[in-house]
This record gives sequence, structure tokens and C-alpha cells, in this order.
Amino acid sequence: MKIKLAALALILTLTSCSAPADSPSGGITVMGKKSDMEKTYMTAIFDRYEDLTGKKLTLIEVDDVDFEAAAKERMGSDSPPDVLLHFHNADLDDFDVKDSFLYLNDQPWVSELTDSALAYCLDADGNLLGLPFWESSVSGCYYNKTVLDSLGFRPAATQAEFDTMCQALTDLGMTPICWPGDGCYWMVQFALDPVFADDPELLERLNKNEVSFSDIPAVLSMARWIENAAHSGWLGDERAYRSTGWDGISAALSSGDALMAFIWDTWFYTDFKPGKYTDDDFALMPVFMGTDDSGTYEGGNLNMMMVNKRGPRVDEALEFLAFCATPENYNAAFSGISTVSCFKGQTTNIQSKMVTDAAASLARYERVSTASTRIIGYSADDVYLACDVMLRGDTDAKGFVELMDGYRIAAAKAQNAAGFQ
Repeated sequence: MKIKLAALALILTLTSCSAPADSPSGGITVMGKKSDMEKTYMTAIFDRYEDLTGKKLTLIEVDDVDFEAAAKERMGSDSPPDVLLHFHNADLDDFDVKDSFLYLNDQPWVSELTDSALAYCLDADGNLLGLPFWESSVSGCYYNKTVLDSLGFRPAATQAEFDTMCQALTDLGMTPICWPGDGCYWMVQFALDPVFADDPELLERLNKNEVSFSDIPAVLSMARWIENAAHSGWLGDERAYRSTGWDGISAALSSGDALMAFIWDTWFYTDFKPGKYTDDDFALMPVFMGTDDSGTYEGGNLNMMMVNKRGPRVDEALEFLAFCATPENYNAAFSGISTVSCFKGQTTNIQSKMVTDAAASLARYERVSTASTRIIGYSADDVYLACDVMLRGDTDAKGFVELMDGYRIAAAKAQNAAGFQ
């Protein structure tokens, strides 16, 4: 939604937590979504910075629904933020990243980052866009080990093993996979990650509009897998999976109505409500969706602290990032938080046993989040719209992929992306 400057000024006045953004006494300005800025580890690092340095922060919090438009307005104004919190996703393409933000390749804290956190924050040319100061997760196939073990099933190691297990469970009258088909479509990005993370040249050609999804056999294979899973009953009853949204996943898994979900570990600590089964009953294996025979995991999607190179306090902004990346400070902020470590020296966070037990498999098959972050014009909402057409029977797998292309190309054109004009 486009925000007029007057309305934007009102929002910023109401949501700022310190001095006005153009006041030198206010220190550096940090802008982000209201829900992001109010995370406990964010407020902890903000308070710690002010208490230990004696410097003030001006926090600009914007309601989530208004954030992207407000951030673009503010970045182009006479009082831009010094630090912008943003995910490395498709919305970032709406900014002139190269000319607006400082590359952080040479910062002294780079060696503090874990390999997966560092990889998430790199652009296509290997430039570090921001400091990943956020809760991280591991996305994969979380399965009810209690039930599967009792039936004599072991975690799948290949696509064929996974498909065989799904069919066997269906034949036993069970629902193998909780598929939240009512608006939740992060699952598809997991399947696409290995296609493009493992072939950067293919990703580059896609982003130059030299090839489309429809030209890539693995993408069609994924679509056919989803189509077959639905037709084979692996997702359960059509009415159920097409009406299951975010709020229905917990009930399906905790009751045993469904035995697996393509989701992430931190969800079990933030949204899962125990029932007949608790988080102790679940374990982790790769996602198998027709694109990689050995399966895949996706590393966390992280909020980055990006430094505005045209901001009034660049040096002070870099000092703030260095403060956040210091072990005693990030360990204080993330104490007791359930997250995969983003920093090598992170010791006070809680790491899921599901993840640590799968460490060897993760080391082999985890990819950095790629589809949602690196594909120009990619949108999970658009993928949902396209897939829903297939799942309600109005098109087939090929048509689903063609619809994905149509939405993606239209979004790329709207962004004036090179090759799409």
C-alpha cells in the first residue's frame, strides 16, 4: 500500500521510540517492522547498547503491512535511516541495493558469522549486505518418530523411499503430510532451493529472463510430485488440506492426524501446542519433493542490519553493528532464545534436539535459502495462487508451472528488472 508523505510522517512520529530522526541528539536511526523491532532479543540489544555506550538510538517502528512502502519512502527522503532491518527476500529487490547500502565485506566481525548465516546475507556477487542478527531455523521434514518407529519405518534417505513410505502410510488409513494449502506456501521454496543453489548459472539465466521455470525439468518434476501427492492421498482429504492454514498445523501434528510437515524447528517452540504428541515425539529428515533424490534442508531466513551508505552517521552505524556482533553482547541478547546459532561464539541460545540429532545429514544436504531470496519476482503468495488452481483441478502440473512463470515475470517487470522490460 502506497503511503503519502504526510501519513508516513505521522506513522514515524507515533512509532519512534526516541528523539526525532533528524535530531543529532537522537543518535543513529534504526528502522524496521514493528513486530520485528519488538522481539525480545532486539529490545535487549537496543537497551544494552544504550546502557553500555551511553549513546541513544532512534527506533523507527512501522506496522508490518506498511513497512515496505514506508521504508522506500524514508530511504529516498531527506532523513533516511542509518540502519534498515530487512530480510534478504524478493521485497529487497524494490530497493536500489548497490547504491543505497554499504557492502560489509571488510568488517571485523565477518569471521564471527556461521557459514550458513554468512551465505544467506551475500548477494549474487558475493557481497555481504547486512549483519544477520535474528533467530535462525532449519527447515526440513519434521516427522512423528514415535508413530513411524512403531510401524517399523525409518527416516527416508531417497525420494523413492519417501514416496514408498507415504503410500504405505496412506494405505494404513493415515495422513502422511500436513499440507497447509490455505495460503501457506513456503514448502515450494524448499523444493526449489537445490535446483538453484546448486546451479548458480541457471539462477542467473532465470533472473536475466533467458530461461523460465517451464524450461527447467526439475521445476516440472516438483509440480508433478505435488499433483501426485494430492491425488494419491498423501496430503489427506482434499477439503481438509485446502482449508488448513497456519493455525491448523499444530492441531494436525499434535493429534497425530498428520505425521509429517515441511516446516522449521523454531516453530515447535513458538507455535506448536502439545496434545497427544509433544515436540519430543518429532525428529528431522530432509524434504523430498521431486527435485533432489537425496532431499534438502533450508537454512534460516534472517533479518539483516543493513547500513545506509547515504545516511548521516555511517561510521556510528558500523560501530553499532560491531557492538551487536560482539560475543558478550549477542549472547546476552539471545540468552534462552530457541534458535540455530548465527554466530560462531553463540552459546546462550537453545538449539533443538531435532536439529542436533540430524547434524550429519544437515552437513551434507542443507542449502542456503535461495528460491525466496535470490529469484527475481518470486513470491510465496503467488505460488499459492498458482498451486491452488492445480489442487482444485482447474489445471495440471504443467499449467501450475506456467502460472508460476506468469506471476514471477509480471512481478519482475513491475520492479523494472533487467531483461524483463
